[in-house]
Amino acid sequence: MMRFLTALVLVPFFLYIVVWAPMWLFVPVVAALALVCFHEFLGLARGHFRSIGEVRFGPVPYVAGALFLVIPAPEWLFAVMAVLAVMLIALQQRDLSASLPVAASVALGLLYVFGCWRTAISLRQMSVWWLLFSTAINWVGDTFAFYAGRSFGRHKLAPRVSPGKSWEGTIASLASSLILGPLFLHYMLPQFPMVQGVVLCVVANVAGQLGDLAESAFKRGAGVKDSGTLLPGHGGWLDRVDSSLFSMPTVYCLLNQAWFTGA
Repeated sequence: MMRFLTALVLVPFFLYIVVWAPMWLFVPVVAALALVCFHEFLGLARGHFRSIGEVRFGPVPYVAGALFLVIPAPEWLFAVMAVLAVMLIALQQRDLSASLPVAASVALGLLYVFGCWRTAISLRQMSVWWLLFSTAINWVGDTFAFYAGRSFGRHKLAPRVSPGKSWEGTIASLASSLILGPLFLHYMLPQFPMVQGVVLCVVANVAGQLGDLAESAFKRGAGVKDSGTLLPGHGGWLDRVDSSLFSMPTVYCLLNQAWFTGA
């Protein structure tokens, strides 16, 4: 019930921010969500360093990540400079055996969280419908997977990583994407070729499910069930958007390939 009530609040907020909010509001909301997700990611990273003791991250990664969202192109150059900056975290560690894994985890978090949220801004600049597609297709898929898995799930998908996920839930998620995704594209983006649209639905769904599993592996390694507690019934924000963080850059990448779009 708590999961349903939380979704009841999130869905209208999500639709307003994605579809109707002006850009001056959209970007700060994305920045705030990215900072929360990054904070939760660093919490998972701390869980992986339990044997080391105190791990210090400092404010630099948060500042670098926020700038990553809004810095003008070329993004790759800023990403390189941001990674070089977070390497200085190594100097803050009391136990220098932690310097490399800590710096590496922060660099991964910058690209994983802020890099993927950057594509959300880019997708919205292309069309609000592309951003809605690349996020909602996994939210819908997750819902179908959850209820199908609870009702019919018999065969475990990845029991070592996520014991609750089943092949039945995975198939239900993919089927929902193949039914609802093309309908969405037909009505909201009718100019987009349907064959490529079906492929995009499959790729986005698979990417999202892999993103969910990847974050589950981080949580299991950290010894926690959820990345946070801000969303009752769902865990943390990173738990809620882990699939979208994989699907958004995947969709954006394909839409920028001439061989895929036929442009």
